[in-house]
Amino acid sequence: MSIAATQKRGFGAVLWDYLTTVDHKKIGILYLIGGGFFFLIGGLEALFVRIQLLVPENDFISAGFYNEMFTMHGTTMIFLAVMPLLIGLMNYIMPLQIGARDVAFPFLNSLGLWLFIFGGVLLNCSWFLGGAPDSGWTAYAPLSLQSPGHGIDFYVMGLQLSGAGTLIGGINFLVTVVTMRAPGMTYMRMPLFTWATFITSVLILFAFPALTVNLFLLMFDRMFGSAFFDVALGGNTVIWQHLFWLFGHPEVYILILPAFGLFSDVFSTFSKKRLFGYTAMVFATVLIAFLGFMVWAHHMFTVGLGPVANSIFAIATMAIAVPTGIKIFNWLATMWGGSITINSSMLWALGFIPTFTIGGMTGVMLASAVADYQYHDTYFVVAHFHYVMVGGTVFGIMSALHYWWPKMFGRILHEGMGKITFWTFFIGFHLTFFVQHFLGLMGMPRRYWVFLEEQGLDTGNLVSSIGAFLMSIGVIVFLINIFYTIKSKKAPADPWDGRSLEWSIPSPPPHYNFKQEPLVRGLDPLWIEKMEGKGKMTAAEPLDDIHMPNSTIVPFIMSVGFFIAGFGFIYQVDHSAWLSAVYVGMAIALGAMAFRSLKDDHGHHITKEELEREAD
Repeated sequence: MSIAATQKRGFGAVLWDYLTTVDHKKIGILYLIGGGFFFLIGGLEALFVRIQLLVPENDFISAGFYNEMFTMHGTTMIFLAVMPLLIGLMNYIMPLQIGARDVAFPFLNSLGLWLFIFGGVLLNCSWFLGGAPDSGWTAYAPLSLQSPGHGIDFYVMGLQLSGAGTLIGGINFLVTVVTMRAPGMTYMRMPLFTWATFITSVLILFAFPALTVNLFLLMFDRMFGSAFFDVALGGNTVIWQHLFWLFGHPEVYILILPAFGLFSDVFSTFSKKRLFGYTAMVFATVLIAFLGFMVWAHHMFTVGLGPVANSIFAIATMAIAVPTGIKIFNWLATMWGGSITINSSMLWALGFIPTFTIGGMTGVMLASAVADYQYHDTYFVVAHFHYVMVGGTVFGIMSALHYWWPKMFGRILHEGMGKITFWTFFIGFHLTFFVQHFLGLMGMPRRYWVFLEEQGLDTGNLVSSIGAFLMSIGVIVFLINIFYTIKSKKAPADPWDGRSLEWSIPSPPPHYNFKQEPLVRGLDPLWIEKMEGKGKMTAAEPLDDIHMPNSTIVPFIMSVGFFIAGFGFIYQVDHSAWLSAVYVGMAIALGAMAFRSLKDDHGHHITKEELEREAD
């Protein structure tokens, strides 16, 4: 494929290009589109929940539909929206920050994307085929075992597919960072976002297998008559909780660490200062990840693990506040004395600090086992969780989109609309969730369909629902901003006077990223060159032919095969004829694997002459 071949403009050609692409940047954009689509669906589901709780004894939706709504809201936001959005950003930006031309395994990168998309579609097909999952995003057994219909089966198969895609992506990022850094890019010169991607990938590598095993056990119980979780047949429901939270708690850090890395880059860029305490920030990231893996049982204080186990997990959980505090201190110190620019990206970063601090403080409160007996399964937990996940991760994604939008799409998002988005979302967020702390302390349980009059919960729930609508307005303004920006003037390569390598190449970057590998001479490599008056990176190699991978439709076909087999697994319990779907789907997937294994694909070269014709 030549450079000219990447410049086709017809709709069919563009569609085919994206279906077959192995370019990490286009895959990153597809992750953003897919994650953004599911984010809107998850947001609509949240609005249904808040409308139902707008007034006492409301009958806007039925109890069963409400159960499906909050289950799908949590599942969609965690697995299909926030995490893919982060993976999209990591996919696009991380290789640029380390001076690489692609990720280590472009084919696997494409396969991970399509598995995520088909897994998400499979899960949401449940809405139209008899009912969605209804036992909470945690799908606790025995509730999930006894759930009628196929909703939970869609949950199992959908998450299994999308989870496999995430695991593939994590392995790919790990190998990319280890093996594809530009000359001079030592580990301690990597930007914090790349460090966060690296550590997050380690967490994915160890956490997702626990989820995979758990889903297989539930699948066997529901579809093939085994009894891992059926107490009446000798099973144990607590196994589900251990395996789920062995995945679920690191998942919180899989979602928040990339945001931490992004904020570090944003604070440094818009303060015109080197990140304060870089080394401490790196080790704090590693320590947070390690401790995050060790504290899964703090979700299970009320299960009855005993005072010794509860005490150990309580202390370990509180210890996470130390490295997190180091990060917050260093971000503040980075801004101290800096030449600060307040734009949309920086607003999200500034709004994050107090918001996440509140989430962290309530986390320490929940880490107290004795107090947790009071807070457990109340709206206090809902408030804490959203302060961490939305106040941390979603704020981070919004900051990142405003920060890297010029690099990804060659256009700068409109500042005025960006600030309207921030303020409406920020105010709406605090209206929605701050009051939920007090609703929880007043005893309002989570997951309840209705509340009664004269319980003192009316005003709090009304305010919370109004806040949810304000957040929706913020999202709508952001969508308008995207369409408005399409026709704006082209962005320069380095609109923010950046410090890291992604700002040293055009916006958007050519599909080979770097004509010549850059020579990295320290932390903030582009900034070093600017300070020495060069303004661009020094090349580490002479201009020569570039080897790139070929596009392929095989990952898409492979994912279609697994998608078809998923329907077969779900419905074969109703009639054995559905086993034919399992056979057909697996034949397609295995056939595609065999084709990939047997066909020699040596990629293609972009010649030196073509590169020389390209304008800088």
